[in-house]
Amino acid sequence: MSTPTLRLILGDQLSLANPVLASADAKRDWILLAEVAEEASYVPHNRHKIVLIFSAMRHFAAKLREQGFKVIYRSFDEAVPSLYAAVEEGLKESAAEAVLATAPGEHRLLVEMQSWESKFAVPVLIQEDDRFLASRDYFESWASGRKQFRMEYFYREMRRKYGLLLDKDGEPEGGKWNYDADNRGGWRGQVEVPDRPMVALDEITQDVIALVNQSFASNPGDLSQFRMAVTSEDAQAQFDWFCAHALENFGNYQDALAEESPWMFHGLISMYLNIGLLEPLPVCQQVESAWREGNCSLAAAEGFIRQVLGWREYVRGIYWHAMPEYAQRNTFDAKRKLPQWFWSGDTDMRCLSQALGQSLELGYAHHIQRLMVIGNFALLAGLDVAEVCEWYLAVYVDAFEWVELPNTLGMALHGDQGLMASKPYAASGKYIQRQGNHCKACRYDPKQTTGEGACPYNSLYWHFIDRHQDYLTKNARMGLIVGGWKKRDVADRKAIVDWGDQILATVLD
Repeated sequence: MSTPTLRLILGDQLSLANPVLASADAKRDWILLAEVAEEASYVPHNRHKIVLIFSAMRHFAAKLREQGFKVIYRSFDEAVPSLYAAVEEGLKESAAEAVLATAPGEHRLLVEMQSWESKFAVPVLIQEDDRFLASRDYFESWASGRKQFRMEYFYREMRRKYGLLLDKDGEPEGGKWNYDADNRGGWRGQVEVPDRPMVALDEITQDVIALVNQSFASNPGDLSQFRMAVTSEDAQAQFDWFCAHALENFGNYQDALAEESPWMFHGLISMYLNIGLLEPLPVCQQVESAWREGNCSLAAAEGFIRQVLGWREYVRGIYWHAMPEYAQRNTFDAKRKLPQWFWSGDTDMRCLSQALGQSLELGYAHHIQRLMVIGNFALLAGLDVAEVCEWYLAVYVDAFEWVELPNTLGMALHGDQGLMASKPYAASGKYIQRQGNHCKACRYDPKQTTGEGACPYNSLYWHFIDRHQDYLTKNARMGLIVGGWKKRDVADRKAIVDWGDQILATVLD
């Protein structure tokens, strides 16, 4: 483009590898970043998320200016209502004759941006975000002709495509593609959880914290505990620490639930990947190098790489393949209202209280807390799919719709007619007991199904099996469970279902 161009960078695209910058002429073009009210408030985002994005945006704008770019920056207190309004103002200020943007991560925003050209009467070019490792076309080619989209097969192709954890013959290191079976240890204090380094809060971040505390006072998030990196350099330092001090035990305990630590041995980099402070391929290569240098097990390295190279790219592919219809799916017609205590964590189910409270306060929970504690409860109780998805999108720091919706609708709630998951991720309280130590501090007994003190997950599990037995019987992995349920004594089944009804009438109040 030879004429001046206004190049828009969104709050989750804060990378020098952003394709918008690839052909930018610092003398001719303008860069626009804007903290707009609409994007900050379409759901009640966790305050940690808003601080992370606003502060990272301000730091990124400063980096661009240092490199000689002309930057138009609109802060939240300038009351810019929408991205459309920000671009409209930016065109006037820059006298640019075209707009260039990288495709957003949410379908609703893409649809809006696609209408801009006719409204602005200037060319608006929206190009693919090539920082992802699987383009939309690549995923569509992989998905073509498949009835079910199993991540495992996609992941193997991605391993081959990028040459990760392969031997000299191009076969998987160790002879297996997947070491998930080795990564399910329950933590019981066997290994000390290392203290994570804090990130210093500079003046920019402190100003943003004050702004967010004032402007988003009713949103979840305890900002006295804000600890995230807001620059690519600090994010890389956090990841370096993980590789040196936590990666070794990441695999063993990635599914563990613990009273003692919200972080355990997790990477805590999904939010950095999702807003551009880290790039996916380099982090995978760094973990592979750690394994090759003998600093972690193959199972730990493979488990980490599978999450980034496999799962992250896979859910994005699912999202763009199936939207917008995908968001309307609801396999089990789940419509029970989300309990108000989902926004407070005030429940005496210890595992759920811990996971909810941590999510609300910190904007973080690891995948088992999200899937098998919170999501499992929502599935068993039949909570409204749209409300649950909105809750997940609002609460988590790393939540953007492209990654949140398939994980919540597809995996946690099995709401997509089995497009992603081969079976519903339904489990009783016994699963949660195996994964950690929450049950010791809980008033409910995971060994008891009915009666006072029985774990609600137990009766709700069988209540779910009973009310959806026609659907579940057709599922090869659930049919045996349904068959076993039908063989139980009629009075026993009735007592469990009746107790489940009582739980739904009281616990969900």
